[in-house]
Amino acid sequence: MTDALVLGGGGVAGIAWITGLLLGLGDAGQDVTRAEVVVGTSAGSTVAAQLGSGVGLRELYARQLKPELQTPEIMVEMDLESWVAELTGVTQTATTVAEMRRAVGRFALDAATVSEAERRAVIASRLPSQEWPGRTLKIVAVDAESGEPRVFDNASGVSLVDAVAASCAVPGVWPPVTVGGRRYVDGGVRSSANADYAAGASRVLVVVPLGAIERFPTDTPLDRAVTELRAGGAQVAIVAPDDRSKQAIGANPLDPSTRPPAAEAGRRQGLALELQWSST
Repeated sequence: MTDALVLGGGGVAGIAWITGLLLGLGDAGQDVTRAEVVVGTSAGSTVAAQLGSGVGLRELYARQLKPELQTPEIMVEMDLESWVAELTGVTQTATTVAEMRRAVGRFALDAATVSEAERRAVIASRLPSQEWPGRTLKIVAVDAESGEPRVFDNASGVSLVDAVAASCAVPGVWPPVTVGGRRYVDGGVRSSANADYAAGASRVLVVVPLGAIERFPTDTPLDRAVTELRAGGAQVAIVAPDDRSKQAIGANPLDPSTRPPAAEAGRRQGLALELQWSST
């Protein structure tokens, strides 16, 4: 059997929550971090890269909790639902999903943000190792001009830092990332988790820090991806935040102060969770 771990987006709070959740699952005897395939989108791409760094989950968890171990982050005042409403307005004249992605890309390219170099330094500081892991790691981003998705892996010839930075480039908040002369934005523009890229695995765990509902029109929504995975014979489990975790993540998942409470809530949820694998 081939296991796949799919980690979705959710800002710095999402990184902390996923880390806590995975540690809690492991402590409860359900270690899912040894999956042969890992698909990472936005926050999930950071955790996916960290899992392949050789640093254990317990240490990664400590880095979310202890101020002296926390990596530097750039504070952003943002309300998630207001941001979604703003991007919905940007895309309201689009008649196709491809047009919608291009509109979001233009919005991201025109936005006033910190420099690429400043943002890249933040991403680099998050990764204990900047080398691609030996197992299959797929990091999803979207071309800001064409709207086409791009999956980076260790065969793509792209540095791990650039791949993660591209996948984490929240439109309007962080600068699009330049890779090979192209500019890329957050993989969540395509789908919150991009679970369809786990096709072929026998068992798939999908972790979605911001919930299973897609916030933008997409031709690859999570529910369809899960249906197709199951139709292909895969067992699929989906984990979204419980009420306590939602409260810890809060309205601004980009706020660095959410890291300790989100990590702790994730660990509590993981400890109490019994994964429900389903193929129907």
